[in-house]
Formats: sequence, structure tokens, C-alpha cells
Amino acid sequence: MAVAVPVQEAYAHCQQVTRAAAKNFYYAFITLPKPQRQAIYAVYAFCRVCDDIADGPAPVEEKALRLADVREALSEAYQGKPRDTVFTALAHTVQAYSIPQRYLDEIVRGVEMDLTVRRYQTFEELRLYCYRVASCVGLVCTRIFGGSDPKLEPLATDLGLAMQLTNIMRDVKEDAAQGRIYIPLEEMERFGYTPDELGNGVLNPAFAGLMRFQAKRARGYFASGMRLVPLLPWRSRACPAVLAGLYACILDRIEAREYNVFQGRIRLSSREKLFLALRIWLRTALPWPSRSAV
Repeated sequence: MAVAVPVQEAYAHCQQVTRAAAKNFYYAFITLPKPQRQAIYAVYAFCRVCDDIADGPAPVEEKALRLADVREALSEAYQGKPRDTVFTALAHTVQAYSIPQRYLDEIVRGVEMDLTVRRYQTFEELRLYCYRVASCVGLVCTRIFGGSDPKLEPLATDLGLAMQLTNIMRDVKEDAAQGRIYIPLEEMERFGYTPDELGNGVLNPAFAGLMRFQAKRARGYFASGMRLVPLLPWRSRACPAVLAGLYACILDRIEAREYNVFQGRIRLSSREKLFLALRIWLRTALPWPSRSAV
């Protein structure tokens, strides 16, 4: 039986979840006005619920049942009958910002893909996964940002793709250790690099060429996705600009390392994130696009 939780208490819980787990996102979220910031925390906490199920130690069958239960809880939240603290905040958010349920349903579907899909043959297959787990989050956030221009949806989609592709490049080693390969097998074959080499952390010209190709694709999506920033209300612009800046900086470092993602995780320090967020926030305060946010 659901226990009623005051909305502000629910938002405070979601903020705690975000602060503890959102290593990059939190620095972008703090640029938003409080109501939007709280809404973003609720969305992030919902995504965290899904990810924690997928990443947990339970058998695949149990994870699938738990994600199906999340989908049911999501429907109940849209009916104004939230089950718990996270869904209380989420129910308030989706109503306040008119967020379509299909976006959140797609996020759950994307997480479900991780239960059974270990490799992707083509980029089109991978793109669907990235759309669900990243672009749909961006589409939800765009509603919260207050943008109404019809051009926003494809641009938000592209920015989500750019960020997820950067994640994939950075996390190649960790994913391979779990038996997952997110770089399309078709492209690996084209560059002459094998799954066994990936699993063994082989760094050679074929791998560098493969990663250079992935980076170029991500850069293209960043360039397209950043076009959404000037279409947003001024007060919301810094958030997506900071997010893009943080991930673009990670991509810069991958390239500067000559794509050696096998020796130590590429990351930004808390100080670097804060400095970058401040610098980008100041740039978005100037007339756009006379300054670049990335």
C-alpha cells in the first residue's frame, strides 16, 4: 500500500540521490532555478531506480520483473497515485511540466535492453539504445527547461546521443569486463579490430582508427545538439550547455590520450567541473551565439 509523502520531502530525497550519484550532472543542475532543479532531481532519481535494478546482482529474470514493476509504478504516478518517495516527486514533475509518459517508458525500455543485449551489430541498433537511455532523458529535461520550439526535439535527441557515445568511448574497458561491447561490431570489423582484442585491452592503430571514427560521430552530434541552447528560455540555457561542456571535455581528453582508455578511467576533478560550470554559465549570460558554450 502506498504511503503518502509530502511533495517537498520527496523532492529533498531526490536531491540527495542526485548529489550522491550524479557525478557530472549535479554541476549542471545547480544552474537552474529551484523549481526546475527539483524537477530534474526527480527525473534523475527515477533513472537511478532503473539503473540500480539493471546493475544489481539479481538474476536477469528478477531484474526484468522489477523493471516491469517500475513501468507499472510509472503508470500509477501518471494517474496521480504514486507508490513511494521518488514517484511522488516524479508525479508532481510530470504534471507540472506536461511530460509525455512515452519518454519515461522509453527510458525503462532502454534499461531493459541491457538485460539481454550484449553487443550491437550496427550503429542503427546502437542508436536505438542510446536514444532510449540518453536522448529520452534529454527530451524530458527539455520540457522542464521550458522550451517550446518544435526544432528542440531532434536537437535534444542529438545532444543525448553525443553524451552517450562519449560515455561508451570512455567506458570501453569496464563494459568489456562485463561482457558488453557497445561499439558496433560492423565498424570494428571495418577497422580490423576484434572483440577479443577489445577484451584484452589491445591498443593498436586499428583501435585508434576505430575510436577516431566514434569521436568524429560524437562531435557531429554535439555540434547539432548544441543548437538547442539558444532556443531555450535564457534562465535554462546554462544547464544543457554545462552538460555538453563537461562531456565534450571528456572527449577532448580521450583524444589527447590518443584513445588509450585502457589505462585509468578518464575523469574530471570536482574542481575542474565546478570551474567549467562557472565559465559556461557566465558565457550563457552573454548574447548567444557570440560565445561558445563548449
